[in-house]
Amino acid sequence: MALSVYPFTAFNFSVEINRGTDGKPLVNAEFSECDGLEMSMEVKTIREGGANDRQIRLNGPVSYSQLTLKRGMTGNFDLWSWFYDSIGDPRLRADAEVVLLAVDGATEQARFRLERCVPIKLKAPALNAKDGQVAIEELQIAYETMQFVSPGRE
Repeated sequence: MALSVYPFTAFNFSVEINRGTDGKPLVNAEFSECDGLEMSMEVKTIREGGANDRQIRLNGPVSYSQLTLKRGMTGNFDLWSWFYDSIGDPRLRADAEVVLLAVDGATEQARFRLERCVPIKLKAPALNAKDGQVAIEELQIAYETMQFVSPGRE
């Protein structure tokens, strides 16, 4: 596999949220900040009798963080509808993907695939008569699984 000429950067990314099984995008929104791409594994430690110089480590359960998107702009109210619909139907889930882009803004460097997402916090910004677009101050999403996908390994 050839190495990319672009380094991984944290300032150029996109977020894609698809609701339901139709695969259509839930919303066309841009966010200036994305945090919470995190997973951790609890390790179980076992001591073996007579082996005082070592311990056995076993993989335990994996837990995932919450995705936090901040300062977003959108032209519609789809995120608000998704949140409201999730209240009425707790089984309603969406899939999201966070795509890391190269410095050129087009070349995909990596992709984080988040499955079975549910919105848990949606915050409107302070209202200001000068701004003309629908804004999202903060959106938090809980997800059940996360998969890292490098380019060319779909």
